[in-house]
Amino acid sequence: MPRTVMALMLREMATTYGRSAGGYIWAVLEPVLGVALLSVLFSMALRNPGLGSNFPLFYATGYLPFAMFNDLANKTATSIRFSRPFLAYPSVTFIDALIARVMLNVLTHIAVIAIVFGGIFIIFQLPGPVAMAPVFEALLLVALLGTGVGTLNCYLMTTFPIWERVWQILTRPLFLISGVFFLYDMMPPKAQDLLWYNPLIHCTGLMRRGFYPTYEASYINQGYVVAISLILLLTGLALLERNHKKLLER
Repeated sequence: MPRTVMALMLREMATTYGRSAGGYIWAVLEPVLGVALLSVLFSMALRNPGLGSNFPLFYATGYLPFAMFNDLANKTATSIRFSRPFLAYPSVTFIDALIARVMLNVLTHIAVIAIVFGGIFIIFQLPGPVAMAPVFEALLLVALLGTGVGTLNCYLMTTFPIWERVWQILTRPLFLISGVFFLYDMMPPKAQDLLWYNPLIHCTGLMRRGFYPTYEASYINQGYVVAISLILLLTGLALLERNHKKLLER
């Protein structure tokens, strides 16, 4: 199994990021440009961001976890489709395909996040240190949530192709309601009552807790995120285990 997973990871590295450094450079540039755009736009309208005084740091703590979740969920959802030619071999299972995609994309995003935050701290000469425990916890929750959503969608999108477009439409507001450019604490109570049920807002809040020592984010509930993630993951695995042979025939 480890060799199979590694082979699938190497294949995806070659196909997704190319055989040159250009693909990985773009993997770093994309979030950098996203953070830079948010920083420029909101610095024109606001004197200070929601926390602190550095716009790139504030928006990076919201945008990067969201981007990691979104990419991981989408890549995991297409695991069977991407590795279909190899799943015909008895030694390769759908579990191998899922693990390979999850591991590669999680490691890639962690590396990108480290580079982007390191660059922000160096360029703007920001004081440290950063509380790493909440940061690692936030990344772990994002990885678990993205894997859970992606695994369930792997079954749904392979079984019902129309679900891929429906999912894209349904999740478009996620960028607006996941705490990327606002703080949960600043929202009206009625909005907070609804936003609390979005697991991503707990992840972005936890990430910001690590970078801003005075930010308590008392609304965060890690157990809720874990529960939602595991329910989605186990449901997706059960459906794939029961139907993966039929899915390969599609």
